[in-house]
Amino acid sequence: MADERRKAEFDVDSMKIVWAGSKHVFDVVDRMSKLVAADPVFRKDDRTMLSRKDLFTSSLKKSAHAFKRMNELNLTYEEATELRFFVDEPTYTDLHWGMFVPAIKGQGTDEQQEKWLPLAQKMQIIGCYAQTELGHGSNVQGLETTATFDSKTDEFVLHSPTLTSSKWWPGGLGKVSTHAVVYARLLTDGQDHGVHGFIVQLRSLEDHLPLPGITVGDIGTKFGNGAYNTMDNGVLRFDHVRIPRNQMLMRVLQVSREGKCTYSDVPRQLIYGTMVYVRQKIVKDASNALSRAVTIATRYSCVRRQFGSQNGGPETQVIDYKTQQNRLFPLLASAYAFRFVAEWLHWLYGDVTDRLKVNDFSTLQEAHACTAGLKSLTTSATADAIEECRKLCGGHGYLCSSGLPELFAVYIPGCTYEGDNVVLLLQVARYLVKMVSQLGSGIQPVGTTAYMGRAEQLMQCHSDVKKAEDWLNPSAILEAFEARAIRMAVSTARSLGKFSNPEEGFAELSADLAEVAVAHCQLIVVSKFINKLKQEIHGNGVKQQLILLYNIYALSLLHKHRGEFLATSSITAKQASLATTQLRNLFSQVRPNAVALVDSFNYTDHYLGSVLGRYDGNVYPKLYEAAWKDPLNDSVVPDGYVEYIKPLLQNNLHLSRL
Repeated sequence: MADERRKAEFDVDSMKIVWAGSKHVFDVVDRMSKLVAADPVFRKDDRTMLSRKDLFTSSLKKSAHAFKRMNELNLTYEEATELRFFVDEPTYTDLHWGMFVPAIKGQGTDEQQEKWLPLAQKMQIIGCYAQTELGHGSNVQGLETTATFDSKTDEFVLHSPTLTSSKWWPGGLGKVSTHAVVYARLLTDGQDHGVHGFIVQLRSLEDHLPLPGITVGDIGTKFGNGAYNTMDNGVLRFDHVRIPRNQMLMRVLQVSREGKCTYSDVPRQLIYGTMVYVRQKIVKDASNALSRAVTIATRYSCVRRQFGSQNGGPETQVIDYKTQQNRLFPLLASAYAFRFVAEWLHWLYGDVTDRLKVNDFSTLQEAHACTAGLKSLTTSATADAIEECRKLCGGHGYLCSSGLPELFAVYIPGCTYEGDNVVLLLQVARYLVKMVSQLGSGIQPVGTTAYMGRAEQLMQCHSDVKKAEDWLNPSAILEAFEARAIRMAVSTARSLGKFSNPEEGFAELSADLAEVAVAHCQLIVVSKFINKLKQEIHGNGVKQQLILLYNIYALSLLHKHRGEFLATSSITAKQASLATTQLRNLFSQVRPNAVALVDSFNYTDHYLGSVLGRYDGNVYPKLYEAAWKDPLNDSVVPDGYVEYIKPLLQNNLHLSRL
């Protein structure tokens, strides 16, 4: 592996800072990742071999130890967040910090925040986020759990009227959480006011037993070895459980002592701020998971040699095969692309939050649409990419010790939680169709839809690309992506207009609409990558590598979706062929830098959790060593030999204990 690192044509340390976002963030991340890797309590090499109960107990131990270390070291919130990240294990604290606390911050009154947040921040209570039900997930307005106000006692009565109203899936709910933000239908005087959040205590703080009227437990083993089975995803039912009126989150809607509902001066749109926050974080998580898988596949592709031996010489490194590069390098470029769009989304969240504070909602719809779309795009692409990286590692990628099967099993729920990916794409499509309908009305598209303001020009333009090198011009790429996006949106909007019933049309054309949303979101990622390249970037050769990765990302998408680019006449068949030629040329340029580019992610071997992706490349001895650690090898002669194997071998099957 040292030979591969000597090929690097850029300053790796500078690229590490670009990946982190700043020198400060790099220092924090580097310090926390090494702290976790050095602590034996956080070992995870045996995780895929533990039973479900042992997995869960181990996660409790690690979570408690992590909180202890945070206090002992007096870590900042930023440092504590990174420490939890590098522990790298789904656990109840994910939902406590990631959903329960933000929900109270975003939807609780000042008084409610003063009461509940100190308890949550000291973990004197442990919370989860109970929204999804057995019968409803994406359709939040279809939730069945009820919260009926009783004016006689000044209480809400929470009830699960049907089996399908059971809360189902909330992480941390099954065995740990003492409290939950529960989403239920608010009923007063027989009137349904829609779904709202309530802070509900689930378990006693003395003996941890469920409180009267509450049925709660774990929903069972999930997909994969280890993976999400460290998490106690739960089921919850209420049997007329009473809570005080002041435990409804009332920052937006307030219920009086008499049961009267009134909206506060706080804009209802504020609740979208939390949604934008969660989804921008998910996009960053996508870049983390994808870069992790790509690191494993890239390093192993350099270690693995197959075929091509001449006169007894060494066989060819797998990474030198063009088929391997064609599959791997676009994924490497995607990891960087997703990182930079996540960086921009973090800025967007701050911008939206600042605007909401002064009642400026001008960018809220667009921010909601682009975060929904990017959540869908990046999580779907990352889930597919992790599986592709497993295939790129051949048969050994199927071993749990490769780290890839567990990474896949941990990651794929992201395609469903916080909005099913197809449902989110259709939400984006509705917004885009609305923008198309307003063209020419004087309403100017904003933010990521600003290109639609040039619809007339983009509907008529033709690419100027004449030779392969022309595709290295960022403006040529951007124009092609903009033309494709607007033409698909306009064409589908016209098709919708032919239906007398808009909803019937939307249902009939939903597959086309999802493709429109994907085209728009890919344009966002491409444009934000370009914006990153316009910033000041330090380090010898770093910017050149980022330009190379940008071109690979954009041209690989153009190649993959060339049917759409051709169908919309955004480019010609000849130009598509030139783009493919240029893409192939770029692979040979990234090849010498491949290992250095994944080294720039700065992942410890502990975090990667992969024998195949080891920094030192010492794969085969460690694979052999890992095999002997499996519990099946604890004995030379297996359990069951006397009962089932020996009688079979000796033709005495009638004596066996079948």
